[in-house]
Amino acid sequence: MDPRIREHAEIIVDHSTDVQAGDNVVISTPNVAEDLAVALHEAVGDRGATPVHLASESRAQRAYLRATDADAFETPTHTKALYEESDVLIRVRGETNATEQSDVPPAKQAELSRANRPVQEVALSKRWCLTQFPAPGNAQLAGMSSDAYENFVWDAVNKDWDAQRELQAQMVDILDPASEVRIKSGDVTDVTMSIAGMKTLNDYAEKNLPGGEVFTAPVPDSVEGEVLFDMPLYHQGREITGAHLVFENGDVVDHTAEQNEGLLTEVLNTDPGASRLGELGIGMNRDIDRFTYNMLFDEKMGDTVHMAVGRAYEECVGEGRTANESAVHVDMIVDMSEDSLIEVDGETVQQNGVFRFEEGFGA
Repeated sequence: MDPRIREHAEIIVDHSTDVQAGDNVVISTPNVAEDLAVALHEAVGDRGATPVHLASESRAQRAYLRATDADAFETPTHTKALYEESDVLIRVRGETNATEQSDVPPAKQAELSRANRPVQEVALSKRWCLTQFPAPGNAQLAGMSSDAYENFVWDAVNKDWDAQRELQAQMVDILDPASEVRIKSGDVTDVTMSIAGMKTLNDYAEKNLPGGEVFTAPVPDSVEGEVLFDMPLYHQGREITGAHLVFENGDVVDHTAEQNEGLLTEVLNTDPGASRLGELGIGMNRDIDRFTYNMLFDEKMGDTVHMAVGRAYEECVGEGRTANESAVHVDMIVDMSEDSLIEVDGETVQQNGVFRFEEGFGA
C-alpha cells in the first residue's frame, strides 16, 4: 500500500474527526478506494472505535435513480437511524466514471435531495469528514495522468494543517467582525452582501479534506448585484459553464448559463432557499494550483471565491440571525486572479488574488 494512503487515513481519523475509543464510525467508500477503506479500518481499530462500512457506488445510485419514479422517493429512515446512533461519519469520493449519472434527469436528483434532507441534517450534526481518493475517473476528468493526479491529491491533503490554520486565521480576523463584503471581478461580477452578525469559520481540514478556505453565510436577503461564475461547475455528471446569476433582495431574479442552463434552473427551483446564497467562501490552499472539475478541491484554490446557492451551514449563522434553508448546497467559483478585488467594509483586502497580508499585495 502507498504510504501516503495510510497518512491520509491518519489525518482523517486524528485531525478531521478525532475518533475516540468507543465511537461508532460509519465509513462510506467506493470500491476504487479499497486501500483507503482498509487503512481507515486499521486506524479506527487502533483507537478502539467500531466501524460500519457502506459502499457508495455511482453506478448503483444511477440504477436506483433511473428505476424509481420521481414522486416515489422517501426519506431513508434506516440510514437516518444509523447516523443518529453514530458518532463519526467518514465519506470518501472516488469515481471510475465521473459521468455515470449524466443520463439521470435533473428533476429526479432534485427530488432525491429533498427526500434526503432529514438525513443530511443528522449527518451535519455529527463529527464528519468528506474526502477524495485519487481515482482514475477523477484523474481523467482533470486531464491528468494517474500518477500526476495522485501527487496532486496527496499534496493537497497530506500537509501541515496547523500552518494552514494560522495563515487562514488572518482572513477570519478580517471577515468575522465585518458588516459588508463586495466581490468584483472582470466586467460583469460586482456583488455585495451583508455578513453582519454571521460567523466566519476557518476550514483547515476538520470536515472537508482537503481544507483551505474561510467561509461564512450571507444575510439571506442582503445579496445585491450579479455574478459570472467563470469557472465550470460539474454537477450530477454534467458540466455547467458560464453560469450568470442576478440578485435582488437576496433572491436570484435572473439566470443564464452557456451550457446546461436547464440543470442550473432545476437546482435553483429545488425549493425557495435554493435561489438564495447560503455561503461565501474564499479559497486559500496554495497547494491546489489547478482546476480539476472537483469542487472539493477547486473551491479551495488560492485565487478564487466561491458562492453556494442553497443551505447555509448552521455554524456560520450568528445568534438571532436567520439561516438560509434548502435541500441543496451547490458551490460555484469565480476566478479572482486578475482584474478583481475583495472589499470588506469598503477596504480592499485582496487584489488580483493576493491578500493584504501576503507579499506582493498592491503591486
